[in-house]
Amino acid sequence: MGDSAGALVSIDRVHAARAVAEELGIDAVVLTPGSDLRYLCGYAAHAMERLTALVVPRAGEPLLVVPRLEAPMVDASPAGALGLEVHAWDETDDPFAVVAREVTARLGTAPRRVAVGARTWAEHALGVHRALPGSALELATPVLDRLRMVKTPAEVEELALAGAAIDRVHARMGEWLRVGRTEAAVGADIAAAILADGHVAVDFTIVGSGPNGASPHHELSDRVVQAGDVVVVDIGGETPTGYRSDCTRTYVVGGEPDAETAGWYAVLQDAQEAAVAAVRPGVTAEQVDAVARDRIAAAGWGEHFIHRTGHGIGLDTHEAPYIVAGNDLPLEAGMAFSVEPGIYLAGRAGARIEDIVVCTDEGVRVLNNGPRGLVVLPG
Repeated sequence: MGDSAGALVSIDRVHAARAVAEELGIDAVVLTPGSDLRYLCGYAAHAMERLTALVVPRAGEPLLVVPRLEAPMVDASPAGALGLEVHAWDETDDPFAVVAREVTARLGTAPRRVAVGARTWAEHALGVHRALPGSALELATPVLDRLRMVKTPAEVEELALAGAAIDRVHARMGEWLRVGRTEAAVGADIAAAILADGHVAVDFTIVGSGPNGASPHHELSDRVVQAGDVVVVDIGGETPTGYRSDCTRTYVVGGEPDAETAGWYAVLQDAQEAAVAAVRPGVTAEQVDAVARDRIAAAGWGEHFIHRTGHGIGLDTHEAPYIVAGNDLPLEAGMAFSVEPGIYLAGRAGARIEDIVVCTDEGVRVLNNGPRGLVVLPG
């Protein structure tokens, strides 16, 4: 799918992390399996009790500490082509002592500030800290967010391919979403289609029918779809290179929407369209949120818009930047995120419209292109 993972990753990313760490006064960054590790070196390692860690000191060369039994997997991954030093440890070794020794050797002194990834297992974070008892442990988020928020053109194209793939799934919704079927059955069909078209994993399938649509993160249930139901379908998955899709559309099944539903949905569609149009360099994340929120509030539905307007997307479905009040981060070309306002009427129904967009020098590029109106499906 698009560029290979190898073409997306270079040693420059690791060196950039080192430069940001030095700028921020962080002595070493230690990243265990997860999207941060994959972003920097291309190794999609499996999280387990044995320590795998990319160690990036602010001075000297980085190294990858891995269990010896998994060293061949490093060589076979994009990380194997980066020229990284790989330290393979044996079952009777203490890998945390290895990390401490190598960091101290490169710095010429014990580190004072050590940053770990935000989703590091506690046993690994604490293991690093115990091996470096004089250090202060903190999050590496300021380092990684700085790098990951602004996508390269190759990353944008991966997100575009992911967006087109999930659009194709939404375009087939009439095959599965019908009166008399359960949300769970519809969700199973959607998940199979996600895997059959451009994805290697399903991240989520939300099918919120009728009153369940008022719960933004509704889990699939055995509720049977009724004629006239408004149904929120929020779906996404992981592509072969690790980049994610995420798109929400709202449907009416087996009947036309009543006048009130059509009215508040029109407000939502106007708000989402206006927020997308507001995206351009220099506009802040909270200003984009305000465009959607203010329009919904002005129409009298403000109390029913109960979440932020969007989230960044890349190797994680949810990552920086977050499009929410209080985030005064100015947008930059290359930032990719969702624009997904919703209106949720507890006990009755809900609706959400979600597109992934990319801020560009010219304004905005929208990566999802299916119809945004209230799609009426036959029963």
